[in-house]
Amino acid sequence: MSAVEYAHDGAVARLHLNRPERLNAVVPALTDALLAGFEAAARDGARAIVLAGRGRAFCAGHDLKEPEPVEDDAQARARLQRLQEVTRRIRDFPGIVVASVHGYALGAGCEFALGCDLVVAAEDARFGFPEVGVGLSVTGGISALLPAVVGPMRAKELFALGEPITAAQAAELGLVNRVTAPGEHETVALELARRCAEQPPVALALAKQVIDRGMSRTVDEMLDREVDNAMLTRASGEAAGGRDRFAHRSS
Repeated sequence: MSAVEYAHDGAVARLHLNRPERLNAVVPALTDALLAGFEAAARDGARAIVLAGRGRAFCAGHDLKEPEPVEDDAQARARLQRLQEVTRRIRDFPGIVVASVHGYALGAGCEFALGCDLVVAAEDARFGFPEVGVGLSVTGGISALLPAVVGPMRAKELFALGEPITAAQAAELGLVNRVTAPGEHETVALELARRCAEQPPVALALAKQVIDRGMSRTVDEMLDREVDNAMLTRASGEAAGGRDRFAHRSS
């Protein structure tokens, strides 16, 4: 079973994270399948993409119940950069990418969602950045994207405390475009995607590009900085204790 399901219907492609038994937690196979999905959407001429999750959650972040990878620094850096390629693919895609979020969107999952162009969230969605609490570092360009939307003080609070916020709170902060009743998030996300796909493609691509490029240099710089920070947290050994705390809380 593929870690990401791909479907193409006219001008709209749909990507479903598909590890429901693990709340779609991120492993390398999911990252690779997600990148392959973006490639397929581009190849099929999709003009908009909906990114959603199967099961009870959008994505619960890195799968901390998986054994810690046995890898040297070069391999760890390459793995982190491969994960960040998701953000780059979203930004490079000329059409609009709509995140359809329900349940948990934590850590890397939150970064997937907030890296998209538009976000639709069910009322039950919870967004959060638990990385600091488990001895890790953020990725996905979120260290540039989040402060640009909510401001540096609020971003620091979200990173430092790691407390999840509701869909309504995320909307108040400007992180979510639509909040729906439970179970209606994909319907609304598909409607937005179809409306975007009907727009003149060159004008739409330029509109997206001009906004993204307004903060492009900072995002690109922070993508590299995030990997450097992740390597520092790896060297500190704090993540081992973080895994133990996570396992205790989830048992």
